[in-house]
Amino acid sequence: MNIKSKSLMDVHLAVFLFGLAGLFGKWLSLLSMIIVFGRVFFSSIFLLILMLYLKKDIKLKNQKHYFYLALMGGILAIHWCTFFKSIQVSTVAIGLLTCSTFPVFVTFLEPYFFKEKINVVDIVSAAIVFLGVVLIIPKFELRNSTTQGVFWGIIAGFTYAILSMLNRKYVKEYSSLVIAFYEQVAAAVILIPFLFFQNPVFHIKDIILLIILGTIFTGISHSLFINSLKNIKTQTAGIISSLEPVYGIAFAIILLREIPTLREIMGGIIILGTVFYSTIRSK
Repeated sequence: MNIKSKSLMDVHLAVFLFGLAGLFGKWLSLLSMIIVFGRVFFSSIFLLILMLYLKKDIKLKNQKHYFYLALMGGILAIHWCTFFKSIQVSTVAIGLLTCSTFPVFVTFLEPYFFKEKINVVDIVSAAIVFLGVVLIIPKFELRNSTTQGVFWGIIAGFTYAILSMLNRKYVKEYSSLVIAFYEQVAAAVILIPFLFFQNPVFHIKDIILLIILGTIFTGISHSLFINSLKNIKTQTAGIISSLEPVYGIAFAIILLREIPTLREIMGGIIILGTVFYSTIRSK
């Protein structure tokens, strides 16, 4: 097997693991903030060990960068908390599909962050994704669980879009592993107070699942994805990443018996189809 083929397998495995991470929102009977704390806590330990093994320079070049990466860690915490909240109040499909709207927000944030022009095609794509989201919502009332899931999922997509823009600013100066480490350490520190306010009760099953979520489905998956970018195009990785909701929804059907409604399927096809097209076009 050549290096490119191995990298393609690695990115597929990484995206597969990304998709399955959402199922932990159903398997763990903990608040979303506590789930995310466990996720970033164990992932931070894994990433630290990995960087020490690879002899990566962990120290940042500028004192201000510690502040900004900590801020990005706060955004990451909000992103994952709202993502798991969306899944917990609705379904894995709703959480994954609505979070997949983040490229729409990127379309409108990029001109602000990087002084890039916005074009008509991007606006049309954003409108089509919005229609897909509207199609998913059965009733426009906050008491409806699906509507709540869409609401939290859109916030997750919006915060991920902001995080993507900020990551783009620093990825030229630091390796993605270093950025991920500082972001997740900051997220863990920010979420510590919730342990005291919520006073959660951890069972052995919860701790084991959090370790698996933090190491395999976060630390290892991100490492595989980042490492694969050395040998395959970012465009290819972006297209493969469009499969994340597909993997997640498929296994939610098999393992959780969560069958998407016809509206969710149609809305999902519109959202993922538009995101897929935008990914190819942007490159």
